[in-house]
Amino acid sequence: MFTLTKLDHHLQFPNTDIALQDPNGLLAFGGDLSEQRLLLAYSQGIFPWFSQGEPIMWWSPEPRGILPLDKFKCSKSLAKFSRNCGYAISVNRSFNSVIEACASIPRQDSGTWITEQMINAYKHLHAKGHAHSIEVWDQDNLIGGLYGVVVGKVFCGESMFHSVTNASKLAFMHLVNLLKENHCNFIDCQMQNPHLESLGCIEIPRNEFLRLLKIDSKATLEPSIWDPRFIEPKLCQ
Repeated sequence: MFTLTKLDHHLQFPNTDIALQDPNGLLAFGGDLSEQRLLLAYSQGIFPWFSQGEPIMWWSPEPRGILPLDKFKCSKSLAKFSRNCGYAISVNRSFNSVIEACASIPRQDSGTWITEQMINAYKHLHAKGHAHSIEVWDQDNLIGGLYGVVVGKVFCGESMFHSVTNASKLAFMHLVNLLKENHCNFIDCQMQNPHLESLGCIEIPRNEFLRLLKIDSKATLEPSIWDPRFIEPKLCQ
C-alpha cells in the first residue's frame, strides 16, 4: 500500500494501475485535502472517499461510471415531474447549503462520508471557482441539488440530495443540459449505482475513462456558465 505522506513534497499520486481490486480502486491514503492536491487528483481520475476518524483515502475504481451526455435517460415520471412541478432551478446560488444537505443524509451505518473536513475543502474549491452546484427550489425552500468538481470540460459529480421525489433528478437533468449547451461530453459519476444507471450512467474500463479524461480535462469552459443565477427550467424530453 502506498501512502501519500511519502510523496507529499512532490504532490504526486501512484500510477492508477496499482489500485487495489479489494477494496475496488483503493489507490493510496494520507496527504491532505488542499486545493492543489484535490485538483491534481481529479485531473488524474482520483477522488477522496473516507469516513470520520479514518485517514484520507484516494480511489480510482475499475470499472468507472460515467454518463455520456447524449445517453441521459428521461423516465416517464421525471418527464411528468418536469412538466408539472413549477420549481425554480439555479446554478451556484447555494453551494454551501447543497453540500451540507448532502452531508446530512445518513448511510446505512448511520455515518456519512462527507465529513466536516470534506465540507470545508469543497467549500474552498467552490470559493476558488472549481466546485459548483445546481439547486432546485420550491419558492424559498431548497428541495434538491447536487455538487461536483470541474476539471477542464469534465464535471466530476460528488453527491446529490432531495427532500421531494425526483428533485435531485431534476437538478441532474439541468446539469446535463447546461453541459450539453457548452459542448461537454460526459459526467464522471465515479461508480455506477442503480439510481445513476436509471439516468443513463454506464460502466467503462478505467483505462478508457482515463483516456477520455486526459482529452477533456485539457479543454476549457467559459467561466461565466457557473455565474450564480436562476436558469430557465427545461422540460425532460
